[in-house]
Amino acid sequence: MNENSIERQDMPESKPYREEFLVPYTPSLNVVGALQEIQKNPVTKSGKRTTPVVWECNCLEKVCGACTMVINGRVQQACAALVKNLKEPIHLAPARTFPVIRDLMVDRSRMFDSLKKIHGWVDIEGSWDNKSTYPPRNPQEVDIAYEIARCMTCGCCLEACPNVGPRSDFMGPAPIVQAYLFNNNPLGKFAASDRLNVLMEKGGITSCGNSQNCVEVCPKNIKLTTYLAQLNRDVNKQALKNIFDK
Repeated sequence: MNENSIERQDMPESKPYREEFLVPYTPSLNVVGALQEIQKNPVTKSGKRTTPVVWECNCLEKVCGACTMVINGRVQQACAALVKNLKEPIHLAPARTFPVIRDLMVDRSRMFDSLKKIHGWVDIEGSWDNKSTYPPRNPQEVDIAYEIARCMTCGCCLEACPNVGPRSDFMGPAPIVQAYLFNNNPLGKFAASDRLNVLMEKGGITSCGNSQNCVEVCPKNIKLTTYLAQLNRDVNKQALKNIFDK
């Protein structure tokens, strides 16, 4: 049997509390599987009947980012966290950088709102019909684009960042680095100055403290601080350009 200690919260405004559960061990059991076992029979370690634990998951392949939670003090994906690799009792808690909806389920809207703010898309239609509209790219650019595009907006980097929180406007590494992705797209670069100007505003790149926690927890191993540094340089160039263009 595996012992799980879960930080629960009944409503967004409720106080958190902990409940402990015992889960039958099976080979290759991950944290999502353990939560599913608890959901089948929500009885605490002491034998008390309780409500099923609420969490979020979708792909179960470390692609969607929905199952982000804090496991034994480290933010990570529950679908990729194998029970055999975790020290017991396994402590589960919500990623409290985000508003808690219930139990382990959080609202990641702040990241999606930030993606809108940095204009995280390309303003063009029909490019798939006309290959001449999409210039060829060198292999290095393609490798960088592929790496950043793997971001699943899971929120691990925001949870680990000491500069992100309820009292801070800092967007966080994930949405800011997406600006670098679109600024280096042959078609997205036409809105590059707009993105860089947004990053100069409150909550933009100047709020980054370079703690490097984001790189340590990124489940996709994206070199976030490398691209943040490059963006910082681009922002400074844009600021000078703005001065001389007045």
